[in-house]
This record gives sequence, structure tokens and C-alpha cells, in this order.
Amino acid sequence: MAGTDTVTHFDDATEPAGTGPPRGVRGRRTALIVCAVVVVAAVAVVGALGLGGGEEEGPSAPPRAGSVVPVTRTTLTERTDVDGQLSFGTEIPLPVKATGTVTWLPQQGATVERGDTLLRVDDRPVVLLYGSMPMYRDLGLTATISDAAPDAGAGASETGQSDTGTGATASPSPTGTGTGTGAGTGASAPAPLTGMDVLQFETNLAALGYTGFTVDERFTDATVRAVKRWQKAFGLAETGTVGVGDVIYSAGKVRIGQPGARLGAAVGEDTLTYTGTARKVVVNASAADAGWAVRGTVVGITLPDGKSVKGEVASVGREASTPAGGSTEGESGAGAATLPVTITIADQKSVGRLESGPVSVEYVGREVKDVLSVPVAALVALAEGGHGLETEDGRFVAVRTGLFADGNVQVSGSGVREGMKVRIPE
Repeated sequence: MAGTDTVTHFDDATEPAGTGPPRGVRGRRTALIVCAVVVVAAVAVVGALGLGGGEEEGPSAPPRAGSVVPVTRTTLTERTDVDGQLSFGTEIPLPVKATGTVTWLPQQGATVERGDTLLRVDDRPVVLLYGSMPMYRDLGLTATISDAAPDAGAGASETGQSDTGTGATASPSPTGTGTGTGAGTGASAPAPLTGMDVLQFETNLAALGYTGFTVDERFTDATVRAVKRWQKAFGLAETGTVGVGDVIYSAGKVRIGQPGARLGAAVGEDTLTYTGTARKVVVNASAADAGWAVRGTVVGITLPDGKSVKGEVASVGREASTPAGGSTEGESGAGAATLPVTITIADQKSVGRLESGPVSVEYVGREVKDVLSVPVAALVALAEGGHGLETEDGRFVAVRTGLFADGNVQVSGSGVREGMKVRIPE
């Protein structure tokens, strides 16, 4: 019934003739109320559109017209929503170095971990291992060149010893004596292959449970024996040598993307693609308003089903791009330059089974702490200009407005204080 009384009291068309205050008094009161209502409505619309700050309403219901609310001290936070896309990231071709015919491919979307088969070429598995250095050579035992010179045989005896009487030596030994013994026999002595790629491979071999060797930069006989056991597990010939096309390294487990070749086709550069296994969000942020996009910034992500999850800015692109025919001017809106912002989601379970789709990303644009605020609806227009608040006893106090956020507005001025009661205009 209170709502009905209010409509009857202020609606000229429905008020009975001969009731209420004199025409002049009543007219001034009606004009003042209409002015206040219009100003409040305009300010509320500005706040809702983001022209004055906040873009969303607070969780609580707005105060009712005619009610009294206190001036509170609080923190106001301006939040802005931008569109983003959830996915596993851009698909990247796997560096397959095996040559031959593709005889098996995994399913799109499958997860491959260390020691698993990525694909088969000529019915030979190509195995995923973890590391940053690409496979660039075969790994196995190698042999050093004999200390004997290739044509030293003319000066050597049948026993392999050099003829010291001629003054020729089998090799440029440090002493120059050329005794002909040891390395001067002309035989090749096996020596281990060394390098960081060996260390990377041995680290993976040990992680897969093949032990019995020292994990270092030397490919030794003990490594060979472990490799043979590894090859046996795949049903391969136990050669002890790892071919350049037998393994592919990645930083971690991968998710198989769209295949670029069919079974029976020759291996090519785009035979198989992959992504990471974690879902992430990419936002094409306006280059002019990308100040919020700082690595480590926490943001809110609203999924297509309405569920909210937390994300963190992981990287920001350095090259701005524009749509075809767009302008490169630093203005927000269609055709404006944008920067790609990648946002990671630590709690992958919170995303559920969703793999891709449009999302909304909420970030904090501005924030003011320890300020006085009132509901936007409490603002009234003063006759001398600017905004004011109506106190509980009917006085009007001029205020300066600041940040608009969550349906509230920052206010300041000599006549306003914390706890002061103000009225919501009718």
C-alpha cells in the first residue's frame, strides 16, 4: 500500500481536485522532486554504462525511494568486463624427423606423456620425451680416430710398432719419440659420445625406470645396455643406438591436435600438431586500455555456463594488431589496435569438461580505499549546480563525487561525514 500512496501523492493526473497544498507551493515541490528523480536516474544510467566508473550492480538490492541510508567508509572497486576465448592454445606442428610412411596416429585430443608413442612411421614408434633441446643427431657409442696417421703403415712393422730407425713416427706424439706402442697400433678405441643432449636423454631414460648407468653427459656402455632394454620394451631391434627420428622432446605432456596427414601418407612438417594440456583464456585487449594486463594480475573468468573461476595473466603480446581494414589509432572499439593477453587457470578442475568457448573476463580498472560513499540513488541536483545529499532532517549538503562502482559513489566535502544519515529522494 505504501507504493500506491506514493503514486497517488505525486501523480498530478490522478490526484483529486481541491486537495493538497496551494498550487504555487505544490508546483515548486513537484518540480524539485522531478528534478531530483531525473538527476538520480541520469547518474544511475551513467554509472551503469561505465561512463562514470562501475559497470555492474552490487550484490545487494538498491535502496528504496524515501528510505534513509548512512554514509559509509569503504573501498570502491571499478570492474570492467572484456570478452575472451577459452581453449588449449594454438596448435603447433610436432618436429617429426623420422622419414617414411605414417602407419599410426593418435586420436585428436589425446594426452601423450613421457615415454608414450606419438605416432608410428614405417611401423616404428616415435616416442615423446621431456626436454628443451631438440634431437639433432643419433645417440650411441662412437669411436675415436686412431692415433696412427692414415698412411703411417709404410713406416710400421707387421707387429704394429713403428720403425724408429727411419725417424718416422706413427703419430705426432707429444714427445716426438714415436715408440709405436699403444695408440700406434692403428686400432680404433671406442669412446663415449658426450654432450648436453646425452644428459637430456639419460635423464628421461632414468625417469622411465631404466637404470644401471650414471646420468651425465657421457653415453657409455652402461647407457647402451639401458637403451637396449628400452628398445626391447617397444619390440625394436636392440641396437643400443637412438636414431634422430626415434624421439621428440617437449617441455611436458602434450595434447594431440588436428592431424595434418592421413595414414599411408609420407611424413611431413605438419603431420601432427599439439597444444599444452591446460586450458587457458586469450583476450584481445584494447592496446589503449591494456594497463590492467600485467603479468601476475588476478582476474575473474565467467564461463559459458555462468560459473566463475579465477585466472592469472601469464603473458601480454608485444605486437599490436588490427582487424582487416581497421584503424591503428589508440581508440577503443571496433577496428582499434589490440594486444593478445594470455590468462592461465590454475584450478583446471574448476573448468569442468568444457574445452573451448567464449568467456567474460573481469579485471579491476580503478580502486579507491578508505573513502566515504553512498548509493548513487542518494545524489540530488542542487539549484546552484553540482550534486548534494539530503540529510535526514531535510537539509541539503553539497558534495564532490569521485569513483562510481557497484551502485555506489565516492563523495567528499566539508558537510559530509561517516555515519551521517541521508535520504534517498522520492
